[in-house]
Amino acid sequence: MRKDFNLTILGKSSAVPTSESFPSCQALQFGSTVFLIDCGEGCQMQLRKNKISFKQIRHIFISHLHGDHFYGLFGLLSTMALLGRKNALNLYAHEKLEHILKFVSIQAGKTLDFPIVFHPLAYDEKTLILETKRMKVFSFPLRHRIPTCGFLFEEKVNVFNIRPEMIDKFQMSYLEIRRSKQGADLIRDGKRIAKNEQLCYPPENSRSYAYCSDTTYDAKIAGYVKHVDLLYHEATFGSDMARKEESYFHSTAKQAAQVAKSAKAGKLIIGHFSTRYKTVDLLLDEAQTIFPKTLAADENQCIPVENVNEK
Repeated sequence: MRKDFNLTILGKSSAVPTSESFPSCQALQFGSTVFLIDCGEGCQMQLRKNKISFKQIRHIFISHLHGDHFYGLFGLLSTMALLGRKNALNLYAHEKLEHILKFVSIQAGKTLDFPIVFHPLAYDEKTLILETKRMKVFSFPLRHRIPTCGFLFEEKVNVFNIRPEMIDKFQMSYLEIRRSKQGADLIRDGKRIAKNEQLCYPPENSRSYAYCSDTTYDAKIAGYVKHVDLLYHEATFGSDMARKEESYFHSTAKQAAQVAKSAKAGKLIIGHFSTRYKTVDLLLDEAQTIFPKTLAADENQCIPVENVNEK
């Protein structure tokens, strides 16, 4: 059975939280596993509100060490310990974060009762940082004021599904079943008994999600996330504040849309909105002029990652 694959927006605001929105944080749910992407303030409250179990968080990815992307981590780890967590937690971030966490732990006079497995990120090329039976996760460099990574999550679907009735019909052996799942025809004594398409259902297309925040416009990003089904790209400013974009190393909504268009993405979500904008209508309109399949991030919004793109 195919695993559920959903993205929940926990925080959509840039830098400063407001009474209505929190800084960057997302929960990517794949079956029973939750991948937490960035961890701004308010993360715990948003996880509670969306009924996402802390115990299901096995991997946390921190794009960079600006406060609005990781200051919620300290409280989250503390709560996990108070809830009796014993299982290891994998943390993917800049190597400095490991030292920061140790310093905070020493100053608080409290060590965690569960291990943190730290995975320092590289910032010069696309890199495979996690591989499980059903998922691959890559980091890739973004252009910001400090070292920053984006993340690409790719579902692994690499076997054919055997038709149960074919096993009985041809009295297939274990070896024949295994070969059929790898795409082979059924061959006996040098003769083809059945074609693979007769034996198996075609494999399902893999699904993918990419996260890009924070970054100034960089055409290379499209190459890192080519044909991604769902793309999140920061859109801090509109074209009315293009000079701000250049000085703060952030992107405009139009630039986010251009990345999505160049990447031939299935859908685009824009977020990390500046608090200068009372509504995001302007940003959404600008993005949709270039890439019509654009959504504006809305907190507590659950978006399925689904095949909307031809690979």
